[in-house]
Amino acid sequence: MDKRKRTSIFGGVILILIGALLFVAQIMPDLIPDFWRVFSWPWIIVGVGLFLLALGAALGEPGLAVPATIVGGIGGILAYQFYSNDWTSWSYIWTMIPGFVGLGIILMSLLGGDASIKDGANLLLISFILLAVFGSFFGALGMAGQYWPVLLILLGVILLGRSFFDKN
Repeated sequence: MDKRKRTSIFGGVILILIGALLFVAQIMPDLIPDFWRVFSWPWIIVGVGLFLLALGAALGEPGLAVPATIVGGIGGILAYQFYSNDWTSWSYIWTMIPGFVGLGIILMSLLGGDASIKDGANLLLISFILLAVFGSFFGALGMAGQYWPVLLILLGVILLGRSFFDKN
């Protein structure tokens, strides 16, 4: 299947899902009484990310998947912080942003863009490790937070192992 066909299918599915959700909210307000309260301002940012993804799919530009996942991911972070009132989590949760870039690269590759799934996966791994290190350093992981230096050691071992065993 060519790039334009894949992105069109993907964009069409996203627009149908968003439209169906909004349609159900309008015709059955009793089914979803607190729809607009539950979907507060952070969801607008997630929606902008979904719009960028749909726009990229409609235009046949899979490269828009990267900014779409960044914007949508930050909206997801803000939604978590809004509902949990855990605004101090920003001290470590920002480390998810490289993972959003990695997810965007993977999506771009799947949609036929000029990207490598391996590069996206590497960014996801780096983001996860950084989240674990910063989260444990700032006390988000409770008892496991004492062992954050071990995560740094593991990251160093991974980097050394990659440099010795990489064929490039």
